[in-house]
Amino acid sequence: MDNNARPHRARLVRSYPESETIPQMAWPARSPDLNPIEHVWDMLGRRIAGRSVPPGTLHELQQALLQEWALLPQQAINDTIALSFSSMHFS
Repeated sequence: MDNNARPHRARLVRSYPESETIPQMAWPARSPDLNPIEHVWDMLGRRIAGRSVPPGTLHELQQALLQEWALLPQQAINDTIALSFSSMHFS
Protein backbone atom coordinates (compact mmCIF):
# COMPACT_ATOMS: atom_id res chain seq x y z
CA MET A 1 0.00 0.00 0.00
CA ASP A 2 1.24 3.48 -0.76
CA ASN A 3 -0.42 6.86 -0.58
CA ASN A 4 0.32 7.97 -4.14
CA ALA A 5 3.07 10.29 -2.90
CA ARG A 6 5.63 11.23 -5.52
CA PRO A 7 8.43 9.05 -3.98
CA HIS A 8 6.12 6.02 -4.22
CA ARG A 9 5.60 6.63 -7.92
CA ALA A 10 9.27 6.15 -8.88
CA ARG A 11 9.75 3.31 -11.37
CA LEU A 12 12.09 1.40 -9.04
CA VAL A 13 9.65 1.65 -6.14
CA ARG A 14 6.73 0.53 -8.32
CA SER A 15 8.59 -2.38 -9.88
CA TYR A 16 9.96 -3.93 -6.67
CA PRO A 17 6.61 -5.14 -5.25
CA GLU A 18 5.67 -6.46 -8.69
CA SER A 19 8.95 -8.38 -9.01
CA GLU A 20 8.49 -9.90 -5.55
CA THR A 21 4.77 -10.60 -6.15
CA ILE A 22 3.81 -8.46 -3.18
CA PRO A 23 0.11 -7.67 -3.36
CA GLN A 24 -0.79 -4.00 -3.14
CA MET A 25 -3.94 -2.33 -1.93
CA ALA A 26 -5.59 0.38 -3.96
CA TRP A 27 -5.26 3.69 -2.16
CA PRO A 28 -7.16 6.59 -3.68
CA ALA A 29 -5.41 9.91 -4.16
CA ARG A 30 -6.29 12.53 -1.56
CA SER A 31 -7.68 9.93 0.81
CA PRO A 32 -7.90 11.03 4.45
CA ASP A 33 -4.80 10.40 6.49
CA LEU A 34 -5.80 7.95 9.18
CA ASN A 35 -2.40 7.87 10.86
CA PRO A 36 -2.81 9.89 14.09
CA ILE A 37 0.91 10.73 14.38
CA GLU A 38 0.66 12.75 11.16
CA HIS A 39 -1.96 14.93 12.83
CA VAL A 40 0.19 15.32 15.95
CA TRP A 41 3.13 16.40 13.76
CA ASP A 42 0.79 18.92 12.15
CA MET A 43 -0.16 20.30 15.58
CA LEU A 44 3.52 20.66 16.47
CA GLY A 45 4.30 22.31 13.14
CA ARG A 46 1.54 24.85 13.66
CA ARG A 47 2.80 25.65 17.12
CA ILE A 48 6.34 26.18 15.80
CA ALA A 49 5.04 28.34 12.93
CA GLY A 50 3.03 30.41 15.40
CA ARG A 51 6.05 31.40 17.46
CA SER A 52 6.90 35.09 17.46
CA VAL A 53 10.55 34.26 16.71
CA PRO A 54 10.90 31.21 14.44
CA PRO A 55 13.84 28.84 14.99
CA GLY A 56 16.82 29.90 12.89
CA THR A 57 19.06 26.88 13.29
CA LEU A 58 18.63 23.14 13.50
CA HIS A 59 19.51 23.28 17.21
CA GLU A 60 16.89 25.99 17.80
CA LEU A 61 14.32 23.91 15.92
CA GLN A 62 15.14 20.88 18.04
CA GLN A 63 14.77 22.91 21.23
CA ALA A 64 11.52 24.49 20.01
CA LEU A 65 10.06 21.07 19.15
CA LEU A 66 10.98 19.71 22.57
CA GLN A 67 9.43 22.74 24.27
CA GLU A 68 6.24 22.60 22.22
CA TRP A 69 5.95 18.85 22.72
CA ALA A 70 6.15 19.36 26.50
CA LEU A 71 3.44 22.05 26.26
CA LEU A 72 1.13 20.07 23.98
CA PRO A 73 -1.88 19.03 26.05
CA GLN A 74 -2.23 15.27 26.31
CA GLN A 75 -5.96 15.70 25.78
CA ALA A 76 -5.30 17.25 22.33
CA ILE A 77 -3.29 14.16 21.36
CA ASN A 78 -5.98 11.83 22.76
CA ASP A 79 -8.69 13.72 20.86
CA THR A 80 -6.70 13.50 17.62
CA ILE A 81 -6.28 9.73 18.01
CA ALA A 82 -9.94 9.26 18.89
CA LEU A 83 -11.02 11.33 15.89
CA SER A 84 -8.76 9.35 13.55
CA PHE A 85 -10.15 6.03 14.71
CA SER A 86 -13.75 7.19 14.76
CA SER A 87 -13.48 8.06 11.06
CA MET A 88 -12.35 4.52 10.17
CA HIS A 89 -14.92 2.09 8.86
CA PHE A 90 -14.26 -1.55 9.55
CA SER A 91 -16.11 -4.24 7.69
